[in-house]
Amino acid sequence: MNEEVKQKEMAPGIKIRLVKGDITEESVDAIVNAANSYLKHGGGVAGAIVRKGGQVIQKECDEIGPVPVGEAVLTGAGSLPARFVIHAVGPQWGEGNEDEKLKRAVQNSLRIAAEYNLKKISLPAISSGIFGFPKSKCAKVIYQAIDEFLENTSKLSLKKSKPWKTRSQKW
Repeated sequence: MNEEVKQKEMAPGIKIRLVKGDITEESVDAIVNAANSYLKHGGGVAGAIVRKGGQVIQKECDEIGPVPVGEAVLTGAGSLPARFVIHAVGPQWGEGNEDEKLKRAVQNSLRIAAEYNLKKISLPAISSGIFGFPKSKCAKVIYQAIDEFLENTSKLSLKKSKPWKTRSQKW
């Protein structure tokens, strides 16, 4: 069962909720996958998404990849309760310019959500797992990216967005 930890209103009608739980259980328009550039989903959030949503997600990604760091793409969600998966490629810690790359990955995910008129998305702490991005810094960059996106975007379909973490991560 997913548990709401904290909530913040970013703009009128737009709330961000910090949720502890399993992103694959979220009944939203789209979940965001913390993906690698090759869109190969073996472990972490990506592995969990394919295990629960089915190989159809990996097959669709195989037709798309590779995707540059900071970019995002959309696929179906297989048997997940979400309608879509947005695959956001975050940076690996130590590769340089990580904050900007993470910010772009988040904003490109939000841009895709707006383009497809999605209202609710669930967003994990991209790059904070095996990619080694420090969790507290990751959270700050994600919130800043969302805030800047909302400030600079006129066409906005989003109603809620949720940063997410795995059960084993500590903030």
